Amino acid sequence: MGDSIERVGVVGSGLMGSGIAEVCARAGLDVVVVEIDGAAARRGRERVESSLATAVRRSKLAKEDAEAAMARLRYETGLAALVDRDLVVEAIVEDESAKVETFRALDGIVESEHALIASNTSSIPIMKLATVTSRPEQVVGLHFFNPVPVLKLVELVTSLMTSGETVEKATAFATQTLGKRVIRSQDRAGFIVNALLVPYLLSAVRMLESGFATRDDIDAGMLEGCAHPMGPLALSDLIGLDTMKAVAESLYDEFKEPLYAPPPLLLRMVEAGLLGRKSGRGFYEYTGR
Repeated sequence: MGDSIERVGVVGSGLMGSGIAEVCARAGLDVVVVEIDGAAARRGRERVESSLATAVRRSKLAKEDAEAAMARLRYETGLAALVDRDLVVEAIVEDESAKVETFRALDGIVESEHALIASNTSSIPIMKLATVTSRPEQVVGLHFFNPVPVLKLVELVTSLMTSGETVEKATAFATQTLGKRVIRSQDRAGFIVNALLVPYLLSAVRMLESGFATRDDIDAGMLEGCAHPMGPLALSDLIGLDTMKAVAESLYDEFKEPLYAPPPLLLRMVEAGLLGRKSGRGFYEYTGR
């Protein structure tokens, strides 16, 4: 298998897709980002520009390096633009059917016999995505964490079909090219981090829902009592309540454990569009998002 990853494709330019595109461009790679339409592509570009500007303002990045990174980014509105990519990272909504269709389409578009197709899914088993392609041995999970330019961790998730060559290539890409810390997970819903984190967050939602404690006291308890950098309800807002719901449902579908089931309060908030920071209101209210 060819070892060089120089041309990267990213499908989706939300918080995660934009972050992945940014770190790849900052690492000197040629990056094509695909969005559903021109408006979404513009929002994705603006998101990266804002992130780079913040890094420059905080003296984390030189202005010329930020400009060079933007010059390596190209935004398109069709998957056909990914035909020549060495690696494509899918970073769309956390919905199994949407991801399956994206992987099926990418398999017919990406031409290189050495190319890897990766998912940034936070919970969906990689085997479900790999089996709709003709190259399941080259499908892998690369789960980044938000904000991608800041957090060093990447979960590398392999299915039963993922080849050793793919593991080596994906690991080298994440560690050597992007400077990330890789941890390995078996192909189980939620992987390592969310299998541990999501039950904790759901417990906080249930505690609030039952009237056991207030929002502020729940978060203060973990901030001051356990030295967590963020309370569970504030963290839920940062992750996105729709994403939390999707991850919880994937975990419950796989393991059938009650602790993984999304509580009614979470379901109602998602139905109401109260998704956290991304919508301006969740457990907290946000301005200037």
